[in-house]
Amino acid sequence: MIDRDFLNQLATKNQTTLRNIFREYYQNLFLSYFYQAKKSEQFFFKGGTALRIVFHSPRFSEDLDFTATGSFLIFENILEEVLINLQKEGIEIKIIESKKTTGGFFTIIQAQIYKETIQIQVQASKRKKNNIKGERTMIISDFVPSFTLQILERQELFLEKIEAFLLRRKIRDFFDLYFIFRSGIKLPILHEKGQEISKIIKSQSSGFFELKEFLPKNFWPVIKDLKNNLISELEKQNFFLTPKL
Repeated sequence: MIDRDFLNQLATKNQTTLRNIFREYYQNLFLSYFYQAKKSEQFFFKGGTALRIVFHSPRFSEDLDFTATGSFLIFENILEEVLINLQKEGIEIKIIESKKTTGGFFTIIQAQIYKETIQIQVQASKRKKNNIKGERTMIISDFVPSFTLQILERQELFLEKIEAFLLRRKIRDFFDLYFIFRSGIKLPILHEKGQEISKIIKSQSSGFFELKEFLPKNFWPVIKDLKNNLISELEKQNFFLTPKL
């Protein structure tokens, strides 16, 4: 297991809690072993944790989400292999829940790292689209040797995050939207849904304070006025706010 003093140093460097660092260590180790497994190329990493680990979003994230092209039996077999390797690293593992869902597979895995209990939800789902594309990317990690993982093609990954914002409107989705806007990527959905996105942002009155738990202290001023910061980003990208003729 990685040295605790080193993890403490990372927490200080990243202006965050040791718990966030423990969780990210666990996630990096999990993904490193996952993409060493046979047939792992049939699963595409995505979601908020992908924004963090692959694209360096400042927001620490909790869950691991995948789009599956292979069977969920293969996914379960890979999970079993990953958990065995995590235990060899000295991490105590316990499966809290594991089940198939409508169109997917869902499990909650608990890990104990230096007496700190961390849980992550791991979920794989299949999509109706047949032309799913992925990207191989090298991860330079603070926690483990460099490793390669496969993500959902980045435009599609960002698109799914915007669709999640439109559907569920969770507080973390507001910050992820802010990060996506700041990335400068151009997405067709912004032309189609720009007015709706703007309306949702303007209707949100409070609640952003809960993001403090998952953001470095130097980003707290951003979330203190996240609503106006998002509106400002929208104004910078006013190409999609222009009504269609």
